[in-house]
Amino acid sequence: MSAPSSTTIVFYDGVCGLCNRLNQFLLRRDHDARIRFAALQSPIARQLLAAHGLDPADLDTVYVMADWRAGTERVLSRSKAVLHALDQLGGPWRALAMAGGLVPSPLADLLYRVVARNRYRIFGRFDACQIPPPGGRERFLDQ
Repeated sequence: MSAPSSTTIVFYDGVCGLCNRLNQFLLRRDHDARIRFAALQSPIARQLLAAHGLDPADLDTVYVMADWRAGTERVLSRSKAVLHALDQLGGPWRALAMAGGLVPSPLADLLYRVVARNRYRIFGRFDACQIPPPGGRERFLDQ
C-alpha cells in the first residue's frame, strides 16, 4: 500500500495501553488509510517532531502531524490531536470531532492531562512497544 500524498501521523506512547487502544480504534475505522502511526520512542518520531521544535520524550502527550508530505504540515497536540484523528475517519466520527471542537481548548486539555497522568494505572503499561496487528503493519512508520 502506498501512502497518499497527504497523510496524518499519530505519534503515541508505544508502551501505553490507552494509546495502543486508540491506535486499534483508528485502524479499524480508517477505511481510507489516511492515518499512519509512529511511537514517540521511535527514530522517525524524534526526527519529525524535532523538525517542529518538539520533544518526543514527553510521553504524556499524543501528537498528530496533519498534512504530512503536503507542504503545509502542522503538529497538533493533546485534545486537538485526538479530535483531528477522529475527523480523519469521516462520518459520525467527524461530527463527534466537530462537537468536541466546541469545548474550549484549555478545558479539553485539562481533561486530557488528567487522563494522561493516570493512563498507566487505568489502562496498563507494556514492557516494550507493541507489534502492530497483521493487516495494519504497513501503516506504522517505525516498523
